[in-house]
Amino acid sequence: MIPRLSALRRRRSHGTCAPMHPRRSFLAGVAALSATTDAFAQGDGGFNAFLDGVRADARRAGISTAAVNRAFAGLRPNARVIELDRRQAEGGLTWEDYRDRIMVSPTRVANAQRNYLENATLLRAIETRYRVSPRVVVAIWGVETNFGGNTGGFGIIEALATLAWEGRRASYFRAELLAALRVLDGGHISPERMRGSWAGAMGQPQFMPSNFERLAVDFDGDGRRDIWDSRADALASIAHYFQRSGWREGEPWGREIRPPPGFDRDRVDTDSKRSLRDFARLGFRAADGGALPASDLEGQLVLPSRGAGQIFLGHHNLRVIRRYNSPVNYGLAVGLLSDRVA
Repeated sequence: MIPRLSALRRRRSHGTCAPMHPRRSFLAGVAALSATTDAFAQGDGGFNAFLDGVRADARRAGISTAAVNRAFAGLRPNARVIELDRRQAEGGLTWEDYRDRIMVSPTRVANAQRNYLENATLLRAIETRYRVSPRVVVAIWGVETNFGGNTGGFGIIEALATLAWEGRRASYFRAELLAALRVLDGGHISPERMRGSWAGAMGQPQFMPSNFERLAVDFDGDGRRDIWDSRADALASIAHYFQRSGWREGEPWGREIRPPPGFDRDRVDTDSKRSLRDFARLGFRAADGGALPASDLEGQLVLPSRGAGQIFLGHHNLRVIRRYNSPVNYGLAVGLLSDRVA
């Protein structure tokens, strides 16, 4: 899975204690996490008791006992998941590095263009049904899982059970765990193949289980919504997500602009919406120095986080992209990549 900006800002807090030798520190951390999971996995109030509570919730929700037993067979908390969840946000890449090294690199652009051409017939069929730009579908596919090449190596049930048991955001992950059990009970995927990120995002679109339930589609008509191994289902599910989020067919996501003389980045109003015509009257111009279109299409000024130069106008469809993943730099990068797809 391609790292998102929020993930790139996460690393372990070192506290105020004197630093240990790196190898001893690493081994001590692993040992502490292992001891924690071993201790909680045993005895009253531990992980097994937690699973019993989930089993009861699943029965009340009408999930079959067979599906739950298969999903929970041999299940233990995953120390690596706990470690990743406990990392604290800090630092982060500049917008320019995030854009050029991670999201809109020449390699990713070339792969996006190739995948767009190779899947042109499928993408046209998806566009016909959902009225969502195939370029943004391919861009999302590229940044989320490198066009299906890196969907994550964690067992979803194991990861979600660990996060729901561990305590932080327990109610959210418990609900996602029950949703994942319903997905298994529906026969869409096996527990062994149900893999994804450490936080429970699944398949080529990186849907959380609750989003799978609402938005995954069976586009290839085989009776299963398979976002792991069916490219048709995965890409159509992304398009369905955008359709349900309010994508406006034929409208751009946004554009880079040049500000007028005297523009103060520190005092910019990023909340007000104005038409392109009004932005032109205020002295804003296209990135190449040309005039903005004389259009009533509304936009808002958007400044990348930790960015030094670029300024954008974001339209309604940029807000839709950010409903898939909210950081502003993610939305801008997906938009820029979609512009280069075809």
